[in-house]
Amino acid sequence: MKGQPLTVIIEYPQWNESVETLVRKINGMNLTFAGRCDDKSVSIGISDVYYIENVERKLFLYTRDEVYRIDGSMPDIENSIYETGLVRISRTCIMNTDYLKEIRQIRNSHLEAVMDNDEKLIVSRKYLPEIKKIFKRKSI
Repeated sequence: MKGQPLTVIIEYPQWNESVETLVRKINGMNLTFAGRCDDKSVSIGISDVYYIENVERKLFLYTRDEVYRIDGSMPDIENSIYETGLVRISRTCIMNTDYLKEIRQIRNSHLEAVMDNDEKLIVSRKYLPEIKKIFKRKSI
């Protein structure tokens, strides 16, 4: 029922990396961000985040339909998102891989991430190994 706490029981023959990843993923689902939009303050769950971008030293959080201003820094955000679907893709952007449709190569050997809402983000080659790790964890 809505509003009641949910209990998750994991039964597995032994504790291993897959179970540990699952437990971290479940714990990460509680992560929220405090955002502001049009003089309103709202709490945004990690499952609603498409990407977070640093523009002129200000952080913006993008959902499917809204943009919110959030406090903090990219390193602060990066430290809080470990073992979630969010991953840094450039010096100024963190993307939610849960909404990633594809990564494709574009002109001049640049990479482009296409989200399921057709938003396009530039991926730095420096961060590509981390994106590959996320996909590997998701396939476990």
